[in-house]
Amino acid sequence: MSISVDIRKKLGDFLLEISFETDSKRIGILGPSGCGKSMTLKSIAGIEKPDSGCISIDDRVLFDQDQKINLKPQKRNVGYMFQNYALFPTMNVVQNIGAGLGLTAEGKNERVREMIERFHLNGLEKHYPGELSGGQQQRVALARIMAYRPDIILLDEPFSALDEHLKERLQHEMMSMLEDYEGQVILVSHSRDEIYRFSDELLIMEDGQVLARGKTADLFDDPGSVAVARMTGCKNFSRAKRLDEHRLRLTEWGIELELERAIPKGTNAIGYRAHAFEPVWGERQKNCLKFNVSGVDELPFERRYYIFPEDAGSRTGATELICWFIQDSERAQMDGQPAPDYLKLREESIMLLHE
Repeated sequence: MSISVDIRKKLGDFLLEISFETDSKRIGILGPSGCGKSMTLKSIAGIEKPDSGCISIDDRVLFDQDQKINLKPQKRNVGYMFQNYALFPTMNVVQNIGAGLGLTAEGKNERVREMIERFHLNGLEKHYPGELSGGQQQRVALARIMAYRPDIILLDEPFSALDEHLKERLQHEMMSMLEDYEGQVILVSHSRDEIYRFSDELLIMEDGQVLARGKTADLFDDPGSVAVARMTGCKNFSRAKRLDEHRLRLTEWGIELELERAIPKGTNAIGYRAHAFEPVWGERQKNCLKFNVSGVDELPFERRYYIFPEDAGSRTGATELICWFIQDSERAQMDGQPAPDYLKLREESIMLLHE
């Protein structure tokens, strides 16, 4: 199964202009609030009508402005899960799951029973949404969608309003429930962790545009640009000057890197994740940064250092504070001895970027 989206929609001063085609089973769309993620899903579902373009699933056209095709939402065979699950408050679990199913009474009862079993809702058939936990409401909402046997399921930030403990548990439950679903699933979120855990393929959006697209793990490992690296959670950046194929001068950190891999032409920045630094005591090694500590935050499961290059004050364009985070397992190495003399940048963790 493959979905193709190529649409444009203007809403006030905002312009959504998005184009992608994929046959991946699990697709993530990552971006800040207001970037057009939800509008993209609503356009696919038929809730919003684009100004131009086309949307299709396999060879079935859902929307084509030029051909005057715009299927109604109920004709698209697309399942849409809203942020609040949108269950009918005056209907019980059985009624919510069966709502709108275009089947005979016998067929509807059989399908609803199948969903009750599949999503472990036995004993809750007569309960109303207000009597259900968040996880139970999620299972009912997904059961209602799956009862239609949709070609594609759209998840619109379904965990955004939950606290962290409940969010992680429900993410795991939803992934388990979707394991045997053969259709495509698109999850939109502003949470990097949700997207990374869920999706095989990723679109990164900003201001109505696609900044980058590719395999999720590949984009996190090699974002390509500073903007995309920020979206994936990278906290540390320095402008850079390429000296030759294997050497790079970090102009804001005041150090020179020597790499075994070739440095692409056009590289003018690097990114480095806060957890990837390696502390070094004693003699300076290759690709090391000498630093001073500005501040330390002690958190329950990690320690966060905020540092700056030793000679930052003597250079123009001094860098922002650099983040160096260590996990609990590394704290013991740090405690009881002097601060390290240097932080080493591991070559495999250096992101070669362009601004």
